[in-house]
Amino acid sequence: MKDENEMAREEHQLRALFADCTEELALVLREKNLRVPDAVTINYGSPNERELITLCHGIDVLFVEHTVVTRAVLDACPSLRAIIFMGTGAGTYIDLADAARCGVQVLTTPGYGDRAVAEHAFALMFAAARRVAVMDRQIRAGEWLPTGGLQLAGEKIAIIGLGGIGATMAHMASSIGMKVAGWSRTPREEPWFVGNIDLALNGASVVSVHLSLTDETRGILDARRLRLPAKGYILVNTARAALVDEEALLRGLVDGTIGHAALDVFPDEPLASGNPYARQENATLTAHAAYMTSAAYEELWRRTLLAFERVKTESAQQ
Repeated sequence: MKDENEMAREEHQLRALFADCTEELALVLREKNLRVPDAVTINYGSPNERELITLCHGIDVLFVEHTVVTRAVLDACPSLRAIIFMGTGAGTYIDLADAARCGVQVLTTPGYGDRAVAEHAFALMFAAARRVAVMDRQIRAGEWLPTGGLQLAGEKIAIIGLGGIGATMAHMASSIGMKVAGWSRTPREEPWFVGNIDLALNGASVVSVHLSLTDETRGILDARRLRLPAKGYILVNTARAALVDEEALLRGLVDGTIGHAALDVFPDEPLASGNPYARQENATLTAHAAYMTSAAYEELWRRTLLAFERVKTESAQQ
Protein backbone atom coordinates (compact mmCIF):
# COMPACT_ATOMS: atom_id res chain seq x y z
CA MET A 1 0.00 0.00 0.00
CA LYS A 2 1.07 3.58 -0.63
CA ASP A 3 2.01 5.59 2.44
CA GLU A 4 0.50 9.02 3.16
CA ASN A 5 3.55 10.91 1.87
CA GLU A 6 3.47 9.05 -1.47
CA MET A 7 -0.25 9.67 -1.89
CA ALA A 8 0.24 13.34 -1.08
CA ARG A 9 3.01 13.62 -3.69
CA GLU A 10 0.76 12.06 -6.34
CA GLU A 11 -2.14 14.28 -5.35
CA HIS A 12 -0.01 17.38 -5.82
CA GLN A 13 1.78 16.27 -8.97
CA LEU A 14 1.48 19.06 -11.48
CA ARG A 15 0.05 18.24 -14.88
CA ALA A 16 1.49 20.04 -17.89
CA LEU A 17 0.34 20.51 -21.46
CA PHE A 18 2.63 21.37 -24.37
CA ALA A 19 -0.03 23.16 -26.39
CA ASP A 20 1.53 23.59 -29.81
CA CYS A 21 4.36 21.22 -30.67
CA THR A 22 5.55 21.84 -34.23
CA GLU A 23 6.49 19.12 -36.69
CA GLU A 24 10.12 20.22 -36.48
CA LEU A 25 10.29 19.96 -32.70
CA ALA A 26 8.37 16.67 -32.73
CA LEU A 27 10.97 15.26 -35.11
CA VAL A 28 13.79 16.32 -32.78
CA LEU A 29 12.02 14.76 -29.79
CA ARG A 30 11.76 11.46 -31.66
CA GLU A 31 15.18 11.41 -33.33
CA LYS A 32 17.05 12.50 -30.22
CA ASN A 33 14.87 10.29 -28.01
CA LEU A 34 14.40 13.19 -25.61
CA ARG A 35 12.68 12.54 -22.32
CA VAL A 36 9.01 13.50 -22.02
CA PRO A 37 7.88 13.29 -18.37
CA ASP A 38 4.72 11.30 -17.65
CA ALA A 39 3.10 14.47 -16.32
CA VAL A 40 3.49 16.23 -19.68
CA THR A 41 0.92 15.82 -22.47
CA ILE A 42 1.95 16.96 -25.95
CA ASN A 43 -0.56 18.43 -28.40
CA TYR A 44 0.66 18.61 -31.98
CA GLY A 45 -0.42 21.57 -34.10
CA SER A 46 -1.66 25.10 -33.47
CA PRO A 47 -4.86 25.20 -31.40
CA ASN A 48 -7.27 28.12 -31.70
CA GLU A 49 -8.65 29.83 -28.61
CA ARG A 50 -11.61 27.45 -28.18
CA GLU A 51 -9.43 24.38 -28.67
CA LEU A 52 -6.84 25.68 -26.22
CA ILE A 53 -9.48 26.20 -23.56
CA THR A 54 -10.62 22.60 -23.98
CA LEU A 55 -7.07 21.28 -23.89
CA CYS A 56 -6.21 23.26 -20.75
CA HIS A 57 -9.04 21.79 -18.65
CA GLY A 58 -7.48 20.59 -15.40
CA ILE A 59 -3.95 21.54 -16.49
CA ASP A 60 -1.58 23.19 -14.01
CA VAL A 61 1.27 24.25 -16.32
CA LEU A 62 1.08 25.26 -19.98
CA PHE A 63 4.04 25.08 -22.38
CA VAL A 64 3.59 27.49 -25.31
CA GLU A 65 5.89 27.77 -28.33
CA HIS A 66 3.95 30.07 -30.69
CA THR A 67 0.28 30.24 -29.60
CA VAL A 68 -1.30 33.40 -28.21
CA VAL A 69 -2.79 32.86 -24.76
CA THR A 70 -5.74 35.26 -24.52
CA ARG A 71 -7.59 36.63 -21.51
CA ALA A 72 -10.46 34.26 -22.37
CA VAL A 73 -8.11 31.28 -22.03
CA LEU A 74 -6.80 32.49 -18.69
CA ASP A 75 -10.32 33.12 -17.37
CA ALA A 76 -11.59 29.74 -18.57
CA CYS A 77 -8.69 27.74 -17.11
CA PRO A 78 -8.58 28.48 -13.36
CA SER A 79 -6.35 25.47 -12.67
CA LEU A 80 -3.42 27.11 -14.50
CA ARG A 81 -0.57 27.99 -12.16
CA ALA A 82 2.13 28.77 -14.68
CA ILE A 83 2.85 29.27 -18.37
CA ILE A 84 6.28 28.39 -19.70
CA PHE A 85 6.88 30.36 -22.88
CA MET A 86 9.37 28.45 -24.98
CA GLY A 87 11.53 31.36 -25.98
CA THR A 88 11.90 35.01 -25.03
CA GLY A 89 9.52 37.92 -25.52
CA ALA A 90 6.60 36.22 -23.78
CA GLY A 91 4.69 39.50 -23.77
CA THR A 92 4.12 39.17 -27.50
CA TYR A 93 2.02 36.04 -26.91
CA ILE A 94 0.74 36.46 -23.36
CA ASP A 95 -0.70 39.57 -21.72
CA LEU A 96 1.52 39.60 -18.65
CA ALA A 97 -0.84 41.86 -16.71
CA ASP A 98 -3.73 39.46 -17.34
CA ALA A 99 -1.57 36.53 -16.26
CA ALA A 100 -0.61 38.32 -13.05
CA ARG A 101 -4.26 39.17 -12.39
CA CYS A 102 -5.11 35.48 -12.67
CA GLY A 103 -2.20 34.46 -10.47
CA VAL A 104 -0.45 32.69 -13.34
CA GLN A 105 3.34 32.76 -13.26
CA VAL A 106 5.01 33.29 -16.64
CA LEU A 107 8.46 31.82 -17.23
CA THR A 108 10.68 32.00 -20.31
CA THR A 109 13.58 29.94 -21.67
CA PRO A 110 16.16 32.50 -22.78
CA GLY A 111 19.47 31.62 -24.35
CA TYR A 112 18.57 28.31 -25.95
CA GLY A 113 18.96 29.59 -29.53
CA ASP A 114 21.59 32.32 -29.29
CA ARG A 115 23.94 30.64 -31.76
CA ALA A 116 21.16 29.49 -34.08
CA VAL A 117 19.61 32.96 -34.39
CA ALA A 118 22.97 34.70 -34.75
CA GLU A 119 23.99 32.29 -37.53
CA HIS A 120 20.68 32.93 -39.32
CA ALA A 121 21.20 36.68 -39.05
CA PHE A 122 24.73 36.19 -40.39
CA ALA A 123 23.35 34.17 -43.31
CA LEU A 124 20.78 36.87 -44.08
CA MET A 125 23.51 39.52 -44.00
CA PHE A 126 25.63 37.59 -46.52
CA ALA A 127 22.61 36.84 -48.72
CA ALA A 128 21.76 40.53 -48.82
CA ALA A 129 25.35 41.66 -49.35
CA ARG A 130 25.82 39.39 -52.37
CA ARG A 131 22.16 39.48 -53.57
CA VAL A 132 21.96 35.70 -53.38
CA ALA A 133 18.16 35.44 -53.25
CA VAL A 134 17.74 38.02 -56.02
CA MET A 135 19.99 36.12 -58.42
CA ASP A 136 18.40 32.81 -57.43
CA ARG A 137 14.95 34.15 -58.39
CA GLN A 138 16.30 35.56 -61.64
CA ILE A 139 17.95 32.30 -62.67
CA ARG A 140 14.76 30.34 -61.91
CA ALA A 141 12.89 32.81 -64.12
CA GLY A 142 15.30 32.13 -67.00
CA GLU A 143 17.43 35.28 -66.57
CA TRP A 144 21.21 35.32 -66.24
CA LEU A 145 22.18 38.64 -64.65
CA PRO A 146 25.46 38.39 -62.68
CA THR A 147 25.31 41.10 -60.01
CA GLY A 148 28.01 42.61 -57.83
CA GLY A 149 27.67 43.08 -54.10
CA LEU A 150 29.20 44.34 -50.88
CA GLN A 151 32.41 42.86 -49.47
CA LEU A 152 31.82 42.84 -45.73
CA ALA A 153 35.37 42.83 -44.34
CA GLY A 154 36.22 46.35 -43.20
CA GLU A 155 32.60 47.52 -43.24
CA LYS A 156 30.87 48.88 -40.13
CA ILE A 157 28.05 46.84 -38.62
CA ALA A 158 25.74 48.34 -35.98
CA ILE A 159 24.39 45.63 -33.69
CA ILE A 160 21.36 46.87 -31.79
CA GLY A 161 20.98 44.74 -28.68
CA LEU A 162 23.92 42.95 -27.07
CA GLY A 163 22.21 40.13 -25.22
CA GLY A 164 23.17 36.55 -25.95
CA ILE A 165 22.24 36.68 -29.63
CA GLY A 166 23.62 40.15 -30.31
CA ALA A 167 26.88 39.37 -28.52
CA THR A 168 27.27 36.19 -30.57
CA MET A 169 26.60 38.17 -33.74
CA ALA A 170 29.19 40.73 -32.69
CA HIS A 171 31.87 38.07 -32.21
CA MET A 172 31.05 36.50 -35.58
CA ALA A 173 31.12 39.84 -37.41
CA SER A 174 34.38 40.81 -35.76
CA SER A 175 35.92 37.47 -36.77
CA ILE A 176 35.52 38.30 -40.49
CA GLY A 177 37.04 41.75 -40.10
CA MET A 178 33.92 43.90 -39.77
CA LYS A 179 34.04 47.04 -37.63
CA VAL A 180 31.51 46.34 -34.88
CA ALA A 181 29.58 49.07 -33.06
CA GLY A 182 27.15 47.51 -30.60
CA TRP A 183 24.51 49.23 -28.49
CA SER A 184 22.28 47.97 -25.73
CA ARG A 185 20.31 49.61 -22.94
CA THR A 186 22.64 48.00 -20.40
CA PRO A 187 26.35 48.94 -20.67
CA ARG A 188 28.62 46.06 -21.70
CA GLU A 189 32.26 45.38 -21.00
CA GLU A 190 33.02 44.78 -24.66
CA PRO A 191 35.41 46.66 -26.95
CA TRP A 192 32.62 47.35 -29.45
CA PHE A 193 30.07 48.75 -26.98
CA VAL A 194 28.84 52.24 -27.87
CA GLY A 195 26.73 54.02 -25.29
CA ASN A 196 24.70 56.08 -27.78
CA ILE A 197 22.46 54.26 -30.25
CA ASP A 198 22.67 57.08 -32.80
CA LEU A 199 26.48 56.92 -32.79
CA ALA A 200 26.34 53.15 -33.22
CA LEU A 201 24.06 53.52 -36.25
CA ASN A 202 25.88 56.44 -37.83
CA GLY A 203 27.52 55.45 -41.12
CA ALA A 204 26.95 51.70 -40.71
CA SER A 205 26.84 49.54 -43.83
CA VAL A 206 24.88 46.85 -41.97
CA VAL A 207 22.40 47.13 -39.10
CA SER A 208 21.43 43.93 -37.28
CA VAL A 209 18.60 44.07 -34.73
CA HIS A 210 18.67 41.85 -31.62
CA LEU A 211 16.61 43.65 -28.98
CA SER A 212 13.75 42.29 -26.91
CA LEU A 213 10.43 43.98 -27.60
CA THR A 214 9.20 46.09 -24.69
CA ASP A 215 7.25 49.32 -24.35
CA GLU A 216 10.61 51.13 -24.30
CA THR A 217 12.02 49.45 -27.42
CA ARG A 218 8.89 49.40 -29.59
CA GLY A 219 9.64 51.47 -32.69
CA ILE A 220 13.16 52.28 -31.48
CA LEU A 221 14.37 52.30 -35.08
CA ASP A 222 12.12 55.12 -36.18
CA ALA A 223 12.19 57.16 -39.40
CA ARG A 224 15.01 59.39 -38.14
CA ARG A 225 17.24 56.57 -36.95
CA LEU A 226 16.68 54.55 -40.11
CA ARG A 227 18.39 57.38 -42.01
CA LEU A 228 21.54 57.45 -39.85
CA PRO A 229 23.46 54.53 -41.44
CA ALA A 230 25.25 54.80 -44.78
CA LYS A 231 22.99 55.23 -47.81
CA GLY A 232 22.02 51.87 -49.24
CA TYR A 233 22.80 49.90 -46.07
CA ILE A 234 21.56 46.42 -45.20
CA LEU A 235 18.99 46.03 -42.42
CA VAL A 236 18.77 42.58 -40.79
CA ASN A 237 15.98 41.83 -38.32
CA THR A 238 15.67 38.45 -36.61
CA ALA A 239 14.22 39.88 -33.38
CA ARG A 240 10.75 41.48 -33.54
CA ALA A 241 9.18 43.45 -36.38
CA ALA A 242 7.71 46.09 -34.05
CA LEU A 243 11.19 47.30 -33.14
CA VAL A 244 11.30 49.00 -36.55
CA ASP A 245 8.94 51.63 -37.98
CA GLU A 246 7.47 49.60 -40.83
CA GLU A 247 6.28 52.53 -42.94
CA ALA A 248 9.70 54.17 -42.73
CA LEU A 249 11.37 50.85 -43.58
CA LEU A 250 9.25 50.39 -46.70
CA ARG A 251 9.87 54.00 -47.76
CA GLY A 252 13.59 53.47 -47.28
CA LEU A 253 13.57 50.39 -49.50
CA VAL A 254 11.82 52.33 -52.25
CA ASP A 255 13.93 55.50 -52.14
CA GLY A 256 17.26 53.70 -51.71
CA THR A 257 18.01 54.87 -48.17
CA ILE A 258 17.95 51.20 -47.27
CA GLY A 259 19.61 49.08 -49.92
CA HIS A 260 18.32 45.73 -48.71
CA ALA A 261 16.13 44.42 -45.89
CA ALA A 262 16.79 40.85 -44.73
CA LEU A 263 13.88 39.92 -42.48
CA ASP A 264 12.86 36.89 -40.46
CA VAL A 265 10.07 38.65 -38.51
CA PHE A 266 6.99 40.56 -39.61
CA PRO A 267 4.10 42.48 -38.01
CA ASP A 268 1.63 39.79 -39.09
CA GLU A 269 2.66 36.20 -39.65
CA PRO A 270 2.33 34.40 -41.96
CA LEU A 271 2.54 37.11 -44.62
CA ALA A 272 -0.77 37.82 -46.34
CA SER A 273 -1.05 37.67 -50.10
CA GLY A 274 0.13 40.93 -51.63
CA ASN A 275 2.27 41.91 -48.63
CA PRO A 276 4.49 44.84 -49.67
CA TYR A 277 7.70 43.07 -48.65
CA ALA A 278 7.02 40.32 -51.17
CA ARG A 279 6.93 42.94 -53.93
CA GLN A 280 10.32 44.40 -53.00
CA GLU A 281 13.16 43.02 -55.09
CA ASN A 282 15.62 44.33 -52.49
CA ALA A 283 14.22 42.22 -49.66
CA THR A 284 15.24 38.74 -48.54
CA LEU A 285 12.56 37.05 -46.45
CA THR A 286 12.52 33.97 -44.22
CA ALA A 287 9.59 32.52 -42.30
CA HIS A 288 10.46 33.32 -38.66
CA ALA A 289 12.83 30.38 -38.69
CA ALA A 290 16.04 31.81 -37.22
CA TYR A 291 15.89 29.68 -34.08
CA MET A 292 15.00 26.45 -35.88
CA THR A 293 17.96 24.09 -35.68
CA SER A 294 18.07 20.61 -34.19
CA ALA A 295 20.63 21.69 -31.60
CA ALA A 296 18.56 24.71 -30.57
CA TYR A 297 15.37 22.66 -30.29
CA GLU A 298 17.11 20.11 -28.10
CA GLU A 299 18.36 22.88 -25.81
CA LEU A 300 14.91 24.50 -25.83
CA TRP A 301 13.29 21.29 -24.60
CA ARG A 302 15.93 20.86 -21.90
CA ARG A 303 15.38 24.40 -20.62
CA THR A 304 11.59 24.02 -20.77
CA LEU A 305 11.77 20.94 -18.55
CA LEU A 306 14.10 22.77 -16.17
CA ALA A 307 11.52 25.56 -15.91
CA PHE A 308 8.84 22.94 -15.24
CA GLU A 309 10.97 21.45 -12.46
CA ARG A 310 11.31 24.93 -10.98
CA VAL A 311 7.54 25.37 -10.96
CA LYS A 312 7.09 21.96 -9.33
CA THR A 313 9.67 22.75 -6.67
CA GLU A 314 8.06 26.09 -5.85
CA SER A 315 4.63 24.46 -5.73
CA ALA A 316 5.84 21.76 -3.34
CA GLN A 317 7.26 24.43 -1.02
CA GLN A 318 3.98 26.34 -0.78
